[in-house]
Amino acid sequence: MTPTSAETSRIDVSIVMPCLDEAQCLPVCIAAAREALAVLHAEDGLTGEVVIADNGSTDGSQLVARAHGARVVDVAARGYGAALIGGFRGASGRFLVMGDADGSYDFREAVGLVRRLVAGADLCMGNRFAGGIAPGAMPWKNRWIGNPVLTGILNLFFRSGIGDAHCGLRALTRDCFERLALTGSGMEFASEMVIKAALKHERIAEEPVTLAPDLRDRAPHLRPWRDGWRHLRYLVMLSPAWAFAVPAAVLALLSLSIWAAAALATLTDTRAQSPFGNHWVILAGALLGLAHVSGLLAASTHLYGCRQGYRRPARWERRFAAVVSLETMLIAGAVTAAAGLAVLVGVLGHWSQHDYAAIPNVLPAVIGTTLLVVGGQTILGGFLLAVVTGNEARFLDRRDAAVAIAPSTPAAVPTDRAAA
Repeated sequence: MTPTSAETSRIDVSIVMPCLDEAQCLPVCIAAAREALAVLHAEDGLTGEVVIADNGSTDGSQLVARAHGARVVDVAARGYGAALIGGFRGASGRFLVMGDADGSYDFREAVGLVRRLVAGADLCMGNRFAGGIAPGAMPWKNRWIGNPVLTGILNLFFRSGIGDAHCGLRALTRDCFERLALTGSGMEFASEMVIKAALKHERIAEEPVTLAPDLRDRAPHLRPWRDGWRHLRYLVMLSPAWAFAVPAAVLALLSLSIWAAAALATLTDTRAQSPFGNHWVILAGALLGLAHVSGLLAASTHLYGCRQGYRRPARWERRFAAVVSLETMLIAGAVTAAAGLAVLVGVLGHWSQHDYAAIPNVLPAVIGTTLLVVGGQTILGGFLLAVVTGNEARFLDRRDAAVAIAPSTPAAVPTDRAAA
């Protein structure tokens, strides 16, 4: 259900709760949300609504929600993220608040989050560690391991500068929601929102919120290890630098260092082996090939992000956009492969001139073989980049640069990010 323009103009704040069999907790959550809306209306002149994004409840949650004055939006696609995306799309407000419908969050604290949006923030995160976590509200492995580790990795990879990346009580503007183009259907939705907001330079603020034990008489939907892995893999997939480029640089440096040592030994004695031995020279060739593949993955992931609008191409990328294309990669790959083939032909000639005796130094043969493989990978990688960037020969053009640098201009807004 998509709200009409007339409906949207009448509502300022939509408090959206994803719901799957939460009939027991909904009355408390909706009552607190309505109190928050009453405060916002009385003190800030904002109108509001409570939206329950129902994900297929079978316990009568829909009837309970309507009985307590909430509007129900049915979301067929299953999952935490899918429910919230469906709820946001069905909501009418220009300010969107999200929070779990299990009684663990006090929706009256949404007042502070919304006021940060009114002050200019695009996204306001709740921070449970700043506001207070009641005994028994969060499992120890989540509080001391899962959340700090995942939040730390997210801040390292994406420089979001927030203190609680997985708080379920947060608010964002509708414009920000539209710009982020969120797609995560599961618990990784929470990380996706923060990552894309940081990449698009949205204005992010934080507000202290509290966390209480939930009111359910059953196990929560959250599965710490499974959902933690889903968060972690999402962080890796959206960080080409740390996932692919850094490992590529380390592997390439290690490989070339081994080859350099072998080359220095060869200059003094053409029959000498590397100080590391021939086995390490062969390993170095494999590592360089692996580094090249990792670099191609970094490029494809980054270019895909630019095409999707949540990454900004660097200035040097825009300068080389007209030069680097499928055709140039095919040429580069062919030249590299030809160089490798030439080296192997030279090795074959040397071998034949020495009565086909075993060659003690494998460095030339390994270099030739590696160049041949890297050249082939460059050719195949060119096609991969062309497919990833929309089946076009030019990987990055002015249109992509314009889309990628389109997010809102940072402005002075009260924020706790620097202190996080």
